[in-house]
Amino acid sequence: MMKLFLKLVRDIRQSIGQFIAIVSVIAVGAFFYAGLITYSDILSAYTKAYFKEHNLSDLNVYYSQISKEDVAGLSEIEGINKIEGRYTLDATQAFEGYKASIKIHSIPVNNEINTPAMVEGRVPSKKNEIMLDSHYAKEHQYNVGDKINITSNKKDYSFTISGLGENVEYAKKNEIQDHKTFGVAYMSEETIPEMADGFFYNEVLIDAKEGYDLDQLGKSIEAQSKPLSYLNQVSKERTFNYSKLTETIHNNNLMSKVIPLVLFLIGAIILFLTMSRMIDSQRNQVGIMKALGVKNRTIMLHYMGYPLLVSMIGSILGCSIAAMVFIPLITASSSRAYSLPGIKFALDFYSILPPMLFSSAFGLLSCYLSGRTVLKERAAQAMRPKPPKKVKMLLIERIPGIWSRISYSYKLILRNILLNKQKALVSSVGVIASTVLLITAFGTHTALLKVADQIEEVYAYDLRVDYATGASSEASNLPSGIKQKFDLSVSPVEFIKDDKKEKATLTVTEKENNLIHFFDENNNKLYMGNNGVLVPKSYADKYHIGKGDLVQLKFTAPEFKNKTIEMKVLNISTQYSNPSFYSTPAYLKSFDIDYSPSSLFVEANSSTELVSVRSFFEQDPRVDKITDKNDLKKSAQYIVKQNSFVFIMFIICAVILSFGAIYTISSINIYERNRELATLKVLGYPKNKINRLIFFENIILTTFAVIVALPISGYMYTIIVKALSSAHQQIPDQLNVVVLLAAVVLAFLLTILANLLLRRKVNQIHMIESLKSIE
Repeated sequence: MMKLFLKLVRDIRQSIGQFIAIVSVIAVGAFFYAGLITYSDILSAYTKAYFKEHNLSDLNVYYSQISKEDVAGLSEIEGINKIEGRYTLDATQAFEGYKASIKIHSIPVNNEINTPAMVEGRVPSKKNEIMLDSHYAKEHQYNVGDKINITSNKKDYSFTISGLGENVEYAKKNEIQDHKTFGVAYMSEETIPEMADGFFYNEVLIDAKEGYDLDQLGKSIEAQSKPLSYLNQVSKERTFNYSKLTETIHNNNLMSKVIPLVLFLIGAIILFLTMSRMIDSQRNQVGIMKALGVKNRTIMLHYMGYPLLVSMIGSILGCSIAAMVFIPLITASSSRAYSLPGIKFALDFYSILPPMLFSSAFGLLSCYLSGRTVLKERAAQAMRPKPPKKVKMLLIERIPGIWSRISYSYKLILRNILLNKQKALVSSVGVIASTVLLITAFGTHTALLKVADQIEEVYAYDLRVDYATGASSEASNLPSGIKQKFDLSVSPVEFIKDDKKEKATLTVTEKENNLIHFFDENNNKLYMGNNGVLVPKSYADKYHIGKGDLVQLKFTAPEFKNKTIEMKVLNISTQYSNPSFYSTPAYLKSFDIDYSPSSLFVEANSSTELVSVRSFFEQDPRVDKITDKNDLKKSAQYIVKQNSFVFIMFIICAVILSFGAIYTISSINIYERNRELATLKVLGYPKNKINRLIFFENIILTTFAVIVALPISGYMYTIIVKALSSAHQQIPDQLNVVVLLAAVVLAFLLTILANLLLRRKVNQIHMIESLKSIE
């Protein structure tokens, strides 16, 4: 057995490049499996335990105001396990050059729903005490015991920070997880009378009994709330926080299964070709071993050592790189994307086993299928060279006038490909898969960059000025540096389709407003009208909305009293970032809704005058917030930053896979044509012409692979885009021609590189050994 092991080591040394290429392919599969499955499993297990431990509310019910007694009355409804009332308000905090928004909730003494995870200090229990979310506190360098001043409803308040923590209902704050301009805080119930001019709640948290139908419970609450100032209700599944986390877990879980499976299948194909070549080339050695009395089982186990060794080394290497590269990257990415206190990502030792077992199983099967034919032969028969195959005339040879005009070199290439069609097809699979990965990775990354760039095309204003609640944007005493201005209002609405509901915004502005541009999916300009609403393509795709359809929008702001309207779809607008429904004041008036502008789009005469214009609005006490186009870019840039490392990994792994597949398959091709190439050398064919034969054949196979990969890439790209997109975020779903060309060129460059490295193999062909007579 030791001698057979030494023989295996010698076999590997003789074709070390091929061995490294196969190990690389398996390592890529193990890398993605270990990284993605670790991220998906840990995030899933942590969030499930986190939501359970801190009792995330199943239902949030909103009222204008509701008393403590009325909340107690609701607790009698069937299906409710626990119920808590709280007061929620919006506040702002002024900093140099900007304002931050703070969502403040009251917290009861015996808090049992949406309980906080304390980082430092304690929950507020006295009047004018407050608990800040730790990320907001860190961003603004607040500590326990510090004073914090905030403004709400035009009144200033001072609080003492009693503690820092995170709450389960804000694991995901917003699309860009902005801790600088948005924070969350909790105050004691003793502070409610001071903030609300009386003691009452405006929100009720419901913890439903396990297994109880939430839709039925919601209807029961709404029915019993008719005498009360009921506004709206949102289930756990519809909250931004919960839906984003579950979407991420689902997508990563899917990718952790599909991508490694594809890569392992490619590795199995390459292993099958390699083992076929190895066993075929060592027929005489197999015959000698059989003649010396070595059992067939021992011989088979010897050759099975190759795929086992490749699988073990590849899996260990891939998982080790995942632990060193992938895990730290997803840890950093997760900390930017979510507020999950105490979550840690670490590669489990047992995660090495699935890729090792999976690739080994494929390798052993390929070895068995390759070796069983030779092992069935008698020792004397196996020691003889393999008889040449019977060659049939090609179809192209039968067409008069064509075959005779083709040069001898190209005849050799065509005959080799067309007489071994199955092998050529299998050889192309690795290149097809890697080209698909390259196009998908390049395309998705380019699409995310396009999302950021569209802001320049859509928004032509210099400043957006948002006024405080109750203040109007209509003003006559504006500074002289303004070139043009347009009013607008933004209202929170709920999009309703059948039994599905989705949070959205309705923006109302004059149809003459040329500081915001609209485009359709073909990049043609669209315009607003007084007879319909522009619908974002992200909503249209998700809910199958077309031009001319009717869409139902429900106003959720208290002043609209849950008014629901049906609006005609004027057109479908492509909005990559911050999608909104757009209407005109005249169309809104047709539903008996008054237009109350609360914001202003401003274009300055010049960049110099823009400074003075901005300064004017900063000094206006009615102004709540000033933003420019750079603020809008943050959302798109955040998405690019969050996903860029994944696509870089995809590209690197696709390159390794492509090169490994081409190198291995070309190496096998050279071996199988040893006799033919040796004959050409004896006949005086120059080395460069022989190399050219191999080169052109590989180029033809790569060309075929690229042609097949293009439609598959379109399908794969669509799947990735759907996974990344949502009603609140649209990703371009069309592949760029430049992306396709870049991926195709890279595939050909890798083919050329593999051919250059294999020139030595061609030069080392032993003419006498290869031309020994076949008996």
